[in-house]
Amino acid sequence: MKKTLLIVVAILFFQQSYAQQEAAWVFFADKENVAASLADPILIMTQDAIDRKTLQGTPIDERDVPVNENYITQVKEANGVTVFSKSKWMNCVYVTGSETNINALLDLSFVIDVEYADKNLNLFPGAPIEDKFAIENDNNRVVYNYGEAANQIEMLSGDYLHELDFTGDGMVIAVLDAGFPTVNTNPGFANMVNEGRLLGTYDFEARTTNVDGTSTHGTKTTSNIGGFLQDEFVGTAPQASYYLFVTEYTPTETPAEEAWWVEALERSDSLGVDVINTSLGYQDFDNPNYDHSYDDLDGQTTFAARGANIAFDKGMILVTSAGNDGGGFTYVGTPGDSPGMLTVGAVDSGGNWASFSSIGPTTDGRIKPDVMAQGASAAVIGTDGNVTFNSGTSFSSPIMAGVVTCLWQSRPQTPNNQVMQIIRESAHLFNNPTDEMGYGIPNFENAYLSLQQLGIEDEFLLSNFALYPNPTSSIINVSFPENISEAEFTLYSILGTEILSTSISKNANSINIEALTTGMYIATISSNNQKISFKIIKE
Repeated sequence: MKKTLLIVVAILFFQQSYAQQEAAWVFFADKENVAASLADPILIMTQDAIDRKTLQGTPIDERDVPVNENYITQVKEANGVTVFSKSKWMNCVYVTGSETNINALLDLSFVIDVEYADKNLNLFPGAPIEDKFAIENDNNRVVYNYGEAANQIEMLSGDYLHELDFTGDGMVIAVLDAGFPTVNTNPGFANMVNEGRLLGTYDFEARTTNVDGTSTHGTKTTSNIGGFLQDEFVGTAPQASYYLFVTEYTPTETPAEEAWWVEALERSDSLGVDVINTSLGYQDFDNPNYDHSYDDLDGQTTFAARGANIAFDKGMILVTSAGNDGGGFTYVGTPGDSPGMLTVGAVDSGGNWASFSSIGPTTDGRIKPDVMAQGASAAVIGTDGNVTFNSGTSFSSPIMAGVVTCLWQSRPQTPNNQVMQIIRESAHLFNNPTDEMGYGIPNFENAYLSLQQLGIEDEFLLSNFALYPNPTSSIINVSFPENISEAEFTLYSILGTEILSTSISKNANSINIEALTTGMYIATISSNNQKISFKIIKE
């Protein structure tokens, strides 16, 4: 009986000891020899690994540096803890031990957190994991009270990008408009001015750096992107830098405005601008002989559209208003008809089409507007520094432009056409676009996730060749990298049947697919022993 009792006690003791064993990841604060390892990566990986990363454009960074072996040794020497594995990417070790012994590891100066496999045990107080590869200065991140601008930002999930600290910092936006009075003295732009983020101004009509112009319109549209009033109003890219250009002369309506507008595009390109907002449009003029008919609005005919296409080819993202002719001329004017433009229509606060917003399609059958944002009763900052409300696609465009800028900030190496297409595909009507709303209201949280998940191969290839516009109803253009001048273009059905094959070059880079039926196709571009594939949507 005594022997049996001893066996039972031993079993209970074993079960109790076993039950007390927990599994956890122990995270370290830093690594050693990081600078030396990154300067000479052969110290931490093979030449084959270096060659593969170079080929695929994959960065060699701190994640590739091994875990500090001295840290691992000290954990191994800790009472009651067993180390089973290590991770250089996460800078941690996987251990087992009692909860008490594992928690005691937090007393080691280099241990910053413990994460238990049993998630119920992660509720105890402890220092949060410091993700050294996430956004820096998280503790200093501004938490915005959007005030009256909340609905127009949250409709697009722009607040999601701001929470990730993508607020336009390091990006440059040019606003092309009719006048920007009080910008230098308006409290809504004090942060921009005081922080040196107002990079320059110019009036292309008056040939002066004074941009008061002939309207207050530009002050309001700029506020939608870069304005800030504490607890009252926040623009969609509050930390971007800005150029303000006057290209309009409101007392008259002449084609000179198209010319000034293209001139401003060229200036923007030479200054390194990333995103351009244009809350302008051209269709009818004081002299009716100059009017653009619907037949002119094919994205290739007007001077403004041709200029926009070149600006797009130069790598910028151009965002423009669809126009307010929903009850008049009806259709999107120029330069909104350009395939290189991200054309923005207007919805109300509930996401419904605003009846004044110009509609599509273009005369050649392309979807326009591309996307929608709030333009009915949109919050703006007036020239007096107070928040007010205005309606028009003039305001939906800059609201969109700022969020586009924040998205591109998260992955600025991505080509402009790819960013624009991801935005379209994130919109709620992408699979069933309408004449009134195009592809609908984008969700920039989804767009951000899509942008970050671009494959390494796609990122490498797209940085060389690009196709635009896509989707298209007629013409596909191929943008070449600097070091390649000729290639072979082949188009296949979704089932792999070859439809056409042709030689292309930088000087003859357009393919007409107008005769094809609507649907999805696969295009390949072959050059220098490389074959690159793209998905094409024929509208």
